[in-house]
Amino acid sequence: MLTRYDFESVMKVSVLICTHNPRPDYLRRVLRALKTQTLPKERWELFLIDNASNEPVERQFDLTWHPNGYHLREDKIGKINALLLGLAKHRGEIVVIVDDDNVLDSSYLELSLEIAQRLPNIGAWGGSIRGEFEIEPPEEIKPYLQGLAVLELTQDYWSNFPIWSLATPYGAGMCMRSQVAKVYWSQTINDPLKKSLGPSGSALGRKDDDDLAWTAIDLGMGNGRFKALKLTHLIPKERLTADYIVRLFAGFFGSGEVLEFVRNGRSFNQKKAWREWARLVVDYLQSRGVKRRIVVAAWQARRAARRVVAQTIHAGS
Repeated sequence: MLTRYDFESVMKVSVLICTHNPRPDYLRRVLRALKTQTLPKERWELFLIDNASNEPVERQFDLTWHPNGYHLREDKIGKINALLLGLAKHRGEIVVIVDDDNVLDSSYLELSLEIAQRLPNIGAWGGSIRGEFEIEPPEEIKPYLQGLAVLELTQDYWSNFPIWSLATPYGAGMCMRSQVAKVYWSQTINDPLKKSLGPSGSALGRKDDDDLAWTAIDLGMGNGRFKALKLTHLIPKERLTADYIVRLFAGFFGSGEVLEFVRNGRSFNQKKAWREWARLVVDYLQSRGVKRRIVVAAWQARRAARRVVAQTIHAGS
């Protein structure tokens, strides 16, 4: 742990919580965990960002316990819009994204700083995520729980390649250096395709986290996940259904199609359409149950994403 002397010279941390119509008992647990952080409150700030909630969050949750606690409101729906507001306001040298269902272990912020100091070449990183399920997950969806950002680590991972790996941090508990946050903000604030990568309303886009993490790699830094950095992800029963899992994975595939264009400038090649169709048929015939539903939903989501990309290209030409 950091010594008192270290606290005097260490950079500050900005904690961003983006929330839309939060579940009160979950968000209270999130805030209680932040109250007990071992990093002194004078060394970090807290932004609770209300993303167009029906009942204003400021009326429900008190932040006066924190000397640097602030309520913000973003009325444009979409988590990424709330996140961009927080990134515009942050002052810390390290930014930590905490979802409204993420309960940090008490040493999370302090360990995040230690990692930043120990590994100066790391730009975005996360930790080990345990799941706390409101009900026992049905057997048919257990193979897909990693999609719910549940992954407990037995070792550390590191990468400086912009492809998904076990070193790519989830958005839950993601930490990043301020320069990464600022570059991501400047690249995203006026880019509708990059904004579409995140969840918005009923749309479950899920590639904004990868885009953010890989911004660090664009800047010559790396990504990592560390087993000592731990949080608990609270998962309600509504997310433990086959219907939700199918929608979730469709979001992965659809937003992945957009991400490929955003980052690499490659849109779908119609000449390869027959190959994809053949692969779809094979996957469909070889799968059953939830997996078969995911195959179909993913194909539909990717087609829809390509239309969005094509319309954007046409509008910009």
